[in-house]
Amino acid sequence: MTPVNSETGEAGETDELRRPLTATTVAPGERGATRIADRVVAKIAGQAAREALGALPAEAEPPYATVVVHHGLARVRMHLELDYPCDIGTRCREVRHQVVERVVALVGMEVSEVAVQVERLHPAQAHGVAQGRTR
Repeated sequence: MTPVNSETGEAGETDELRRPLTATTVAPGERGATRIADRVVAKIAGQAAREALGALPAEAEPPYATVVVHHGLARVRMHLELDYPCDIGTRCREVRHQVVERVVALVGMEVSEVAVQVERLHPAQAHGVAQGRTR
């Protein structure tokens, strides 16, 4: 539908359509906020743990995270499975470091805690070694 000029009664642009648009500046506090869901941070943390661990045994479940975000701080609990023998403390430290680094870089959120829970150890299968307990 074509607008009609109220003064002349003719079809065409009205005064409202001819006015230039002006940019208004909105104060930062009035612009709104971006909230990143806990599950998004958890997916980023899980991917970061996979990056830190590298190749895992074929039967291992991929690492996953549970996250609670409160007042812009993320608390992360990582669940992972490791091959064994390995330096468990070093592997957990690498996971913590990578999770903090990636969450800060990708989300811009501070991480107050990363708890790493090793759910299972997968022993290396040596050829010619009997299966079972050793005394």
